[in-house]
Amino acid sequence: MTTNAKYWTALGDTTRRTIFELLVDRPSSVRGLANVLPVTRPAVSQHLKVLKDAGLVADTRSGKERIYRIDPDGLAAFRAEIDQFWMKTLAAYKLAVEKPTKDEP
Repeated sequence: MTTNAKYWTALGDTTRRTIFELLVDRPSSVRGLANVLPVTRPAVSQHLKVLKDAGLVADTRSGKERIYRIDPDGLAAFRAEIDQFWMKTLAAYKLAVEKPTKDEP
């Protein structure tokens, strides 16, 4: 998987997107996330692993639990990718709009 695809793939799953959105609001443990989601703790752990491997989530130990939070560096890299994608899209649109039609001299 290319570096660019990892963010899109990680957030392509509805449950992972929901977990990501919950972590944007506040850090949480697997138990805390499982309490508000319709999935088991092991499933939450698996989703967090994908998000962590993509660089979007980081964790720290707090007693017997791990507390997960958004990784600001990963989020910044994803934001840069989105910005680059958007700039390419706008440039292509500009070319298409400025292209002369058959009716123009």
